[in-house]
Amino acid sequence: MMISPAKTCNNLAMAVSLSSSVISPKVSINVSINPYVSRRYCVPKRSMILFSRIPARSFQRKLISCIFSKLEHSTECSDHQKTITKLYVPALERGFMRLGATISVILVIIQLTSPVPLPGWDPSFLPSAKAVLYSPDTKVPRTGELALRKAIPANTNMKSIQNSLEELSYLLRIPQRKPYGTMEGNVKKALKIAVDEKDSILASIPADQKENGLAIYASLTDGKGGLQTLLGYIKDKDPDKVSVALASSLDYIAQLELLQAPGLSFLLPAQYTNYPRLTGRAIVEFVVEKGDGSMFTPQAGGIPIKAATIQVVLDGYSAPLTTGNFAKLVVDGAYDGMKLKCTDQAILSDSGIDKSIGYSVPLEIMPSGQFEPLYKTTLSIQDGELPVLPLSVYGAVAMAHDDVSEEYSSPNQFFFYLYDKSYSGLGGLSFDEGQFSVFGYTTVGRDVLPQIKTGDVVRSAKLVDGQDNLVLPAERL
Repeated sequence: MMISPAKTCNNLAMAVSLSSSVISPKVSINVSINPYVSRRYCVPKRSMILFSRIPARSFQRKLISCIFSKLEHSTECSDHQKTITKLYVPALERGFMRLGATISVILVIIQLTSPVPLPGWDPSFLPSAKAVLYSPDTKVPRTGELALRKAIPANTNMKSIQNSLEELSYLLRIPQRKPYGTMEGNVKKALKIAVDEKDSILASIPADQKENGLAIYASLTDGKGGLQTLLGYIKDKDPDKVSVALASSLDYIAQLELLQAPGLSFLLPAQYTNYPRLTGRAIVEFVVEKGDGSMFTPQAGGIPIKAATIQVVLDGYSAPLTTGNFAKLVVDGAYDGMKLKCTDQAILSDSGIDKSIGYSVPLEIMPSGQFEPLYKTTLSIQDGELPVLPLSVYGAVAMAHDDVSEEYSSPNQFFFYLYDKSYSGLGGLSFDEGQFSVFGYTTVGRDVLPQIKTGDVVRSAKLVDGQDNLVLPAERL
């Protein structure tokens, strides 16, 4: 008996064409009725469970068992089963066609009404780059301060305290009724770790900083703006005061973590030991003037100013070679008097600086969860790799690529990244994430960045803090 071609596959194909980002992949099932006739059905994986739920008499069970035994390369059926097969194949085929049509309609409705994959459906069809870029659950730091705090290689107990409190930042964004019970639990957990692990926390601080560390620890646990204060505001259900106390507590945590990390936690590759390097944090202050003689307008209002100040924190913990080269350029005055050039997404330093000024530093990126940077290697965002210092933060500072090879950063050209959601995936990641050596963030003067235009000038750039962390090779002192 010949079986006419069914429309099941075509129906699903039409549904799939609407958007491959929502619909589950198809599974092809070849069902052979006899050695000369085969039938191809395309149904979603989950539809397979329907067959096990069909109420059937014994001969119907034998029929279905016989048909699906072909999937396991079984070739024998009883004569009685073959007779029953001839009688029931048309009904089974109609059932498959109706199932396919029903699934097609359901998938089209889902596509039109649901912007995200359904829970439990296999998302393996979705390219992993899009899965990361478009995931609404992708949590990346949204400020330079948060990114810098997460980048400090500190005591594990301090990181546990920090992680518990960082979660409050997300909980505070919930509108209307906030989960104060969850917040209280997080703070109590952090406070318990701080009290129980006091000796471990203080033991990680160098001897010459113990007294300072003990004072900061006391402020964190019992001082004004510390964990006890934060706990009280949560019980009062005052979100504004909770936000202020949270920021204060996180600041204490960052101070303790910086004391626990007096240098690099890894060894540089031997071939890079003669490069300048920054073994901790440093701050660079830029003074910028308008090229056309106009004024900068303070964000909070006030009197327009001729020269605006921008401060950038350099993170040598994650990018010691890149920050070392940049800090040395600043100390040498390489950026004094330099003109700036603007695009929609970045403010770039003048590319006309002599290429012999500065070191040819390899691309340097620290992957999240790793203990040392990768060199000459971009991150594979499509595989879920994210950097410790993300580009997807407004005011991130990174080196441009070298003119010859993207495995190296430019010896001296850098840029301020003007992060914009319209240039990013729904998960908040820039499409250039993991491609550049990010080495710091703008912490003062972010409101100045959008006012900078092509032709504006950096009157001066100075290393105002952290010069002790700059290590220069002996032959270049």
